[in-house]
Amino acid sequence: MTALAPLLEAFFTDRLYKQQLASPNTVSAYRDTFRLLLSFAQQRLAKQPSSLLLADLDARLVGAFLNHLESDRKNCTRTRNARLAAIRSFFHYIAVKEPGHIALIQRVLAIPQKRFNRNLVNFLIRAEIDALLAAPDRTTWIGRRDHALLLVAIQTGLRVSELIRLSVDQLILQTGPHIRCRGKGRKERCTPLTAQTVATLRTWLREQKGNLTDSVFPSRRGGALSRDAVERLVTKYANKAAQSCPSLKSKRVSPHVLRHTTAVQLLQAGVDCSVIALWLGHESVETTQMYLHADLSIKEKAIARTNPLPDQYRRYQPDDRLLAFLNGL
Repeated sequence: MTALAPLLEAFFTDRLYKQQLASPNTVSAYRDTFRLLLSFAQQRLAKQPSSLLLADLDARLVGAFLNHLESDRKNCTRTRNARLAAIRSFFHYIAVKEPGHIALIQRVLAIPQKRFNRNLVNFLIRAEIDALLAAPDRTTWIGRRDHALLLVAIQTGLRVSELIRLSVDQLILQTGPHIRCRGKGRKERCTPLTAQTVATLRTWLREQKGNLTDSVFPSRRGGALSRDAVERLVTKYANKAAQSCPSLKSKRVSPHVLRHTTAVQLLQAGVDCSVIALWLGHESVETTQMYLHADLSIKEKAIARTNPLPDQYRRYQPDDRLLAFLNGL
């Protein structure tokens, strides 16, 4: 093997695991980035990944790889930037270990993040929420599980990764009912539950009769649901709900849209943005500002408070000379 292989191995085992204590999601994302990069380099240079040199991963090849992600794999700009962030993290790590390649490393680190258009966030209105919650068939075990999952997702705004990792011992359904979860950035937070959600969860847990460490929303086999499974069930029920609520046909409903829905509901109820940031586990209150742009009703209330302009306008005409003289006395 060349020097690249031990450097890449040390980056994962030493930097990510030992020094940064990176989360499994971060490690998986970085792993997938370098699998794609090495496969691209193999096809481009006709070399086996274990035979690649550090000099082969120059700025030209990395730039071509990023273009390949967008043009051939049809990845969005956000994904392209996430892949670049993983590559830059590796090159920052090897900058001290390989000073002889510092010029190559600097050229790769100089590749900029790509700017992109930021669209308004998508969320559901009350009629769409009701239609979505009514879509699961609650006469079946799957339907009752999915109804409880959708209700918890909409009321709490948990991320899909937090939903699938949610265990029974993280639910406190007595006085002061809430959910305790550890989310993005290893931040633990408590999210209060409404009476409707508490009643649904109590009924569901009585049916489950599981252990405290069991998943709240298990799969058919008893294990935790996967991210793809949650994506599929949300899409399935959104398509079913669209039959009774036509406005859903024009919306792409995903688990993250349910999270946006929670934020907008809190905003419409008059909850301060700093509280919403704590509720959702945002790193900064600035992240929560995007919901102010998305909710048109807030802007409509603002314009309703302003003084209306006159209905008709006319050009100013000066007074008659004689009247002007008299008015000036």
